[in-house]
Amino acid sequence: MVRNIVVLGGSSHPQLNEIICDHLGISLGNALLSKFSVGETRVEIQESVRGKDVYIIQSGGGKVNDHLMELLIAISACKTASAAKVTAVLPLFPYSRQSDIPYNKTGAPLAKAPINPNKSDVPYSFESKPQTPHPDHPHSMGLTNGMDGLNRSFAKAQLEESVPSNYNNTPQNARFANYVNGQQLKRSDTMELKRCHSPRLVSNGPSSQDDSTSTSSTSPKDASFHPRPGYKQWVAQAGTLVADLLTCAGADHIITMDLHDPQYQGFFDIPVDNLYGRPLLRRYIQYKIPDYQNAVVVSPDAGGAKRATAIADGLGMPFALIHKERRPTKITDRQNATMMLVGNVANRIAILIDDLADTSNTITRAAKLLKKEGATQVIALLTHGVLSGDAIDRINASALDKVVVTNSVPQDEHQKRCPKLEVLDIGHVFAEVTKLQHH
Repeated sequence: MVRNIVVLGGSSHPQLNEIICDHLGISLGNALLSKFSVGETRVEIQESVRGKDVYIIQSGGGKVNDHLMELLIAISACKTASAAKVTAVLPLFPYSRQSDIPYNKTGAPLAKAPINPNKSDVPYSFESKPQTPHPDHPHSMGLTNGMDGLNRSFAKAQLEESVPSNYNNTPQNARFANYVNGQQLKRSDTMELKRCHSPRLVSNGPSSQDDSTSTSSTSPKDASFHPRPGYKQWVAQAGTLVADLLTCAGADHIITMDLHDPQYQGFFDIPVDNLYGRPLLRRYIQYKIPDYQNAVVVSPDAGGAKRATAIADGLGMPFALIHKERRPTKITDRQNATMMLVGNVANRIAILIDDLADTSNTITRAAKLLKKEGATQVIALLTHGVLSGDAIDRINASALDKVVVTNSVPQDEHQKRCPKLEVLDIGHVFAEVTKLQHH
């Protein structure tokens, strides 16, 4: 039994809360979690936490925003109640994937398609470009008329504001009209200014042609200018914001498992323990898959290659990689990618290793490719099985023979709908880490 510790469970995963408390040999802390009629979150800590270590368990599945707000209010309530230390236990960290933003080859995040993407006769654009020219782009030509033309335009504007329309009608004031801020204008500037204030003269000479040309070129309503719609939208990284919110709410420590991006820990100014689900997956391969040494560990994309190779090297198994080439034009086209297998899976069991499955589009497409390349059986091992949207239907209709996930998010409803799903328990892992951190 662990003393001087309080474990509070959020509403995201009640089963996991009970499992962790059973391993610790304590009862779950008494807290009221509800909502007002307007929809605001209500949290009341109904026992004393003064001077105690408080662990608040809240996963990132389901209604992510409501659960995150509930966690923030609970952390703040415990700090207000003089808790010695508040640790947020997040088996699945919310918003952990939003630090990974799709970028195009020029370095800007991919944006939605413009309104008229096929309109090629538009010569201008408001796209964001860096000041240093790209190696493939020509250098900027700068201002069309140089700095002299710009200075003359500023001088004319100042003179128009300072001099009334009938100022030059009197002889005694006409000789001061060529001065702006104590400096005398050039003859060309004063002549151009007089043409602007004087009525239009009808003439067939060349001067009238020049005037009409200059007037049409400097007109603010140039009919030839049509800015191209579809400005590149810079995407906010919500992961940094969530890290700051947890810190500002009063969290002293974060415990999570298999962050989608390990560098996410750098967003925090407090300690972060990123637990690995790799030992659980290795143990399942050793004891649940017959003749596993002849099977092949497959990474469904290049991002998870390091995770998959660590398991393959630890078990002495061969490794294969699915290369996914994405050439999207819109964010919605990110799934339209060409997949290519690097390795041999013919007449072998293929074991897909990944950290998270949300819509399950990647693993189902990978399973189809592996079966096409001759794999006898395809098993997917995932740390976090979010399985949102139509993911369950997609798995049931796919070439996957079995999908193994952990209970970092609730899986009861998923198991009822998917006979291929198998769940591994991670409650004892978080209970052991909680015990070690407390002592």
